[in-house]
Amino acid sequence: MEFRGGPRWLPAMAAVLVAMGCIGGVTKRFLLLGSHNRWVIAINDQFPGPVITATTNDVLIVNVLNKLDEDLLVSWDGIFMRHNSWEAGVLGTNCPIPPGRNFTYEFQLKDQIGSYFYFPSINFQRAAGGYGAMIVNNRSVVPLPFDLPYGDFSIMIGDWYNRDHKALRAALDSGEGLGIPDGVLINGKGPYQYDTTLEFSTFDVVPGKTYRIRVHNVGTSTSLNFRIQNHNLLLVETEGQYTMQQNYSSLDIHVGQSYSFLVTMDQDASTDYYIVASARFVNSTLWERVTGVAVLHYSNSQGKAAGPLPDAPNDQYDQSWSLRQALSVRENNSASGARPNPQGSFHYGTINVTAVYAFQSLPPTVINGKLRSTLNGISFVNPDVPIRLADVHGVQGEYKLDFPSYPLARSPRMDRSVINGTYKSFAEIILVNNDTVVQSFHLDGFCFYVVGMGFGVWTNESRSQYNKWDAICRSTVEVFTGAWTAVFVFLDNEGAWNIRTENLDRWYLGRETYIRIINPETNKTEFAPPVDSEPIDGEDEDEDDAVEFNGNGTVEVTPVRMFVSR
Repeated sequence: MEFRGGPRWLPAMAAVLVAMGCIGGVTKRFLLLGSHNRWVIAINDQFPGPVITATTNDVLIVNVLNKLDEDLLVSWDGIFMRHNSWEAGVLGTNCPIPPGRNFTYEFQLKDQIGSYFYFPSINFQRAAGGYGAMIVNNRSVVPLPFDLPYGDFSIMIGDWYNRDHKALRAALDSGEGLGIPDGVLINGKGPYQYDTTLEFSTFDVVPGKTYRIRVHNVGTSTSLNFRIQNHNLLLVETEGQYTMQQNYSSLDIHVGQSYSFLVTMDQDASTDYYIVASARFVNSTLWERVTGVAVLHYSNSQGKAAGPLPDAPNDQYDQSWSLRQALSVRENNSASGARPNPQGSFHYGTINVTAVYAFQSLPPTVINGKLRSTLNGISFVNPDVPIRLADVHGVQGEYKLDFPSYPLARSPRMDRSVINGTYKSFAEIILVNNDTVVQSFHLDGFCFYVVGMGFGVWTNESRSQYNKWDAICRSTVEVFTGAWTAVFVFLDNEGAWNIRTENLDRWYLGRETYIRIINPETNKTEFAPPVDSEPIDGEDEDEDDAVEFNGNGTVEVTPVRMFVSR
């Protein structure tokens, strides 16, 4: 079913125009582990895709041309899409883009700064690439809470399988697991240490200078520990919020999470150093090769990186160290965020909670003969017509507003159940992980305050542990096995917003739902549905442009040929 919307809000400025497409082409830099060859999804001839750089309140216009052989959607992890869930890029909000067709995303980076990424959200495609970093810079009137770094790197880390995403998808459809990944990629390239004939990622630096390094875990399902040999990581920001500045020798980064560090190049400049991302909470012997290794190259280095890799935390199955580390990430209340006022000026800890949700995850189970994963006993089935589009056009029966607010004692089932959220309610969400793996949970359209974590059973007394002063506000949070995580969120953004696990296998099998929020006030602020874009002729792909902000609100246009290798 296809609908065309009415007139839309038009931006004052076109910020970023990026085209996507594909051809069947593979080069060795995509063929990462050993001598294995496989297709990847590239964007504008790049894997990972190009970094999109913009400034607070800019409007992005992103034209996505799908030249894959299957449907595509692109999602924007951590971007709020204020009043505009039409652009969220998931199946409950957008119709998929068919092969050979295009769709133009159009959204404002309203009151946001920080480090984010984009990725393909359906058909298990993120396991084949298609992702890239997004940087949203402060306006010039809002100071950074640290000196301007000499340089800025985006690093995409993630587990990787030699099987392509269709084979992984087929394994899950047949009731199998994914097994141990074949390695970890760092910016789309393989591990330096294990095969120096492969192309590996190198980051060039100048001795004595400080760099901002933004790290995103865009993998399939593996939590990774990130570290740089002999260098401290000064954490300054995560998913759009400035943090209390603390040094770490390494940091656990879970699937879907983004962090940025300041790293000063203060070591012996005559040699290079290892950058490492390795799997967490697994048998280190069986998973030894699931380690990504890149190189930090000083400009006057005379030697290669040498010696053993820097040690990972020595707690193979003990998640308590990682939980304590997660709780150490706190908001810098005195720093300005996207606006000049301090981040801590929203006193979340003094607001009365008006809605409580408890979401439980259990190990995957068989429902109607199929392996499925659930949230509160429901394995989500996406509607044929996106949720708010069905509302606007009066299409009945596409979804039900009956998602349980807490786990129920009943058999698991597949359903189209959605949460009926109350506009401007202040919600407490308790995420309970009784599955066998560490999970990350993400909520589109918002950031939430991570007020508490703990092992065992959450009870009302657990609220006494909550951080009601400087909890970090982010959009993706880890939930350890046999543990719970509690968050607060102000539901002031109209639309339909996806809440999901970022672990791709569990998400694919149905661990998600949506929170539908309608503004009952007379002065409604939700945007109108988008008007469908016309198809782009594949013969004209050389004419597409990639547009990038230069940081001061102007636009630079560079012609680029685009392809996606699959």
